[in-house]
Amino acid sequence: MNMVILRQAAEVDLGSILTIYNQGIEDRIATLEIELKDELYMNEWFNTHKGRYIVLVAEVNKSVIGWASINVYNPRSAYDGVGDLSIYIHRNHRGKGIGRQLLQKLEEIGKQNNFYKFVLFTFPFNTLGQSLYQRSGYREVGVFQSQGVLEGKFVDVMAMEKIL
Repeated sequence: MNMVILRQAAEVDLGSILTIYNQGIEDRIATLEIELKDELYMNEWFNTHKGRYIVLVAEVNKSVIGWASINVYNPRSAYDGVGDLSIYIHRNHRGKGIGRQLLQKLEEIGKQNNFYKFVLFTFPFNTLGQSLYQRSGYREVGVFQSQGVLEGKFVDVMAMEKIL
């Protein structure tokens, strides 16, 4: 694979971010979302990611192949130091270390922006995602049983965390 460039996302990247996010929805491995998103949704989402709540993209040959974001965990000020993570990789590039690179960069940026902890939520059956987080020092906090519905069936959601 050619060199991966990690950089802060710009509005011009929203089409690629949308495509990759919708792949994650279609593949049913990364989110409880079931309805595909559109440009309006992505614009509103992007506008909530300002300042500390950054969006990064991974780029190869000027094509965005993955993205990651630090999201608000809870709007209460008591949780200002806790960020919620999202990482999505284009289906043709999963399992190639892109997520690890994005995660490492998010952690660097998180520390610089006074986050002391990251949390994330994943499906217990998403072993690729879990192995990324476990290798990076995240621990399983617990499993919410029957947390949502996918394809008409209840699914569990695993919470993970890392103190930065």
